[in-house]
Amino acid sequence: MRIGVPKEIKVHEYRVGLVPAAAREMVEAGHEVLVQAGAADGIGFSDADYLRVGAKIAATAAEIFAASDMIVKVKEPQPQECAMLRKGQILYTYLHLAPDPQQTEALVKSGATCIAYETVTAPDGSLPLLTPMSEVAGRMSIQVGAYCLQKANGGRGILLGGVPGVAPAKVVILGGGVSGTHAAEMAVGLRADVTVVDRSVKRLRELSSIFGATLRTEYSTQEHIDALVMEADLVVGAVLIAGAAAPKLVTRDMVRRMKPGSVLVDISIDQGGCFETSKATTHADPTYVIDDVIHYCVANMPGAVPRTSTFALNNATLPFARKLADLGWKKALHADPHLANGLNVHEGQVTNAAVAKELGYKHVPVAAVLQ
Repeated sequence: MRIGVPKEIKVHEYRVGLVPAAAREMVEAGHEVLVQAGAADGIGFSDADYLRVGAKIAATAAEIFAASDMIVKVKEPQPQECAMLRKGQILYTYLHLAPDPQQTEALVKSGATCIAYETVTAPDGSLPLLTPMSEVAGRMSIQVGAYCLQKANGGRGILLGGVPGVAPAKVVILGGGVSGTHAAEMAVGLRADVTVVDRSVKRLRELSSIFGATLRTEYSTQEHIDALVMEADLVVGAVLIAGAAAPKLVTRDMVRRMKPGSVLVDISIDQGGCFETSKATTHADPTYVIDDVIHYCVANMPGAVPRTSTFALNNATLPFARKLADLGWKKALHADPHLANGLNVHEGQVTNAAVAKELGYKHVPVAAVLQ
């Protein structure tokens, strides 16, 4: 199979679909890898590094899309990339379609077979291709939150961990999954006053066992969230419903009543955000202020640390990319029902139930496509 790796074009996005080591794995398995010139410059790899492992270099994205059977990316295709996709071609990347009707319409129109990293599952029901970026985003959320809390950046002027004799900042994390857990690990490590909210009592027990007395847990009710948000200095939104738009847990009225200079970091923004006042931002202009509350809603947070993120992502995505290349998409999905859960759009049909429901498309089950 001919595998194409275009350069990412989202604002300040430096990650790449395949690092040279991953490209080598594909080449040695008998596949052809075509990489756009400069695709990995942002993480310290040159075109020569790809040539050394047997990949080929193409000058433009148009050449990559025209020549490839499968496109391997990181972020969702931008409009000009969607226009280059075609029927019979595999797109393998993050999609996050539920809050993005324009991208969904473009992918449906393209006729391509679109497999989303974020809905591929593991036998235990977890999301193995989302996990590494959730880990990065969770850890980053505390870093950027602490930065935004500094007075010079518009914040309340609070040190996250306080100092002896001065109370630490109050951090509230909505969601105790992968992102939330890694956010909690960082916040606890900085000696903040940390509370995690989740609707799973089982998960709250697990977190309590992991962190002990250094972490507080609360069951997710609107009453609890309201009370905690009002007292918080930093709120991290880390809520995920696989494939679907994130629920709005913090309302506009709640934001209005928050302490001036407090900070909201919305990790869930890829799925529409879990704060009613959230709107996607970029690394070039990451924050905005509503009612004296700083909002950080960058839709590709891990892109700020692209070298770490790319290696972590490739570690997870490469085995599935090999299956798709070795077997073809149909045989690969037949052989692996967990990879089949990644199929979101195929030849103009929406195959993910959550996306179809959210955006009003007829849902065509994956099983029907695989017949």
